[in-house]
Amino acid sequence: MASFRNKFQDAVRTFARSPRFTKDPRKLQFEVDINRLFMYTSYNSLGKNADEADAEHIIDMASKASFADQQKQVQENIHNQIKNLCTAMDAILLNVNEPQESQSKATPSRSGLSFAIGRNGPTNNHPDVPKTRPLKRTELSQRLKDSIGYTLDVKQSQIPHSEAGQGLFLNGEATVGSVIAIYPGVIYSPAYYRYIPGYPRVDAQNTYLITRYDGTVINAQPWGYGGETRELWDGSKMLDANLNTDATEKGSDRFWKMLSKPLESSRVGNGEVLERRNPLALAHFANHPAKDTVPNVMICPYDFPLTEKDMRAYIPNLSFGNAEEVNMRRFGSFWFRWGSRNSESNGPVLKTLVLVATTALCDEEVLLNYRLSNSKRRPSWYTPVDEEEDRRRWS
Repeated sequence: MASFRNKFQDAVRTFARSPRFTKDPRKLQFEVDINRLFMYTSYNSLGKNADEADAEHIIDMASKASFADQQKQVQENIHNQIKNLCTAMDAILLNVNEPQESQSKATPSRSGLSFAIGRNGPTNNHPDVPKTRPLKRTELSQRLKDSIGYTLDVKQSQIPHSEAGQGLFLNGEATVGSVIAIYPGVIYSPAYYRYIPGYPRVDAQNTYLITRYDGTVINAQPWGYGGETRELWDGSKMLDANLNTDATEKGSDRFWKMLSKPLESSRVGNGEVLERRNPLALAHFANHPAKDTVPNVMICPYDFPLTEKDMRAYIPNLSFGNAEEVNMRRFGSFWFRWGSRNSESNGPVLKTLVLVATTALCDEEVLLNYRLSNSKRRPSWYTPVDEEEDRRRWS
């Protein structure tokens, strides 16, 4: 398996120098990442019998397929894996002898968006919560491992640094290209950045924020560890105080907090019925690798189609914003409104993130390259995995 990983890595470095890739550094890094994800997830889709010849064939395909085709294939590969994970959890949680009310009937249609700005007032259309087996989160986690071969644990990190805190661990075995974890929480498009708690210094007291290449921000702090049931979740619950948050506020932080526009509860929608016990909704606990250690997962953008009603409960995210997205365009460091956005050709989606294994994993800590911006002061514990990738990501 290590030889396959090396082949893929060598291919990625070769493709990155290809003239067919964009010259824009930021977009180049995105295309390189999609190229890498195309190879990893395509190899995974072949199953356990895939061999070196299959790897060579995938590398050849990656060198010829367009970026758009590769991006589409990555989405398809990830969606198929997510569907299998949802099916596995359904088999564990739902009583097959009792027909469950369809999510499409239980949840009122709101164009797939659970947060609405500018509502005239609260509604009484609360979705029903389907009955599930009364399993504890730990019980569901163990049964999922029995079904798919792995699950996740959060415990003390093995990274030798005083600020490492808790880390994310894979319990079991997973093959290269597997979806390891889902990044949970509230999703903010660029049009709604100012509603992120703490804006504009959003990261001053929150280390559980992550940004997609398209500018979408996911705040995992309200999700925390999840919960002990399937429930109506509106994103208002905050992370436990004993996690990696600094309780002390500096003067500058207090100043920015006074200037920020807090989230107004009257503008929050009804929420969605989500499976808070989801054992894989823990991607926000993955740590950056220590010096001389390589990451074993990478970020993958995943646009979950909201037409998949039966899978919705296992996607641990809510979108903040209007029913119709505002089209935003990036100029340098700034985002501007740019006309109106037509609805997605394939229907509404949730712009989420998952972690994909870049090597075979077995009972080990999950390590993610944070790619922190080199234009800002980095924390003492941060050692760049690849300075060139960091520069391209934040150019």
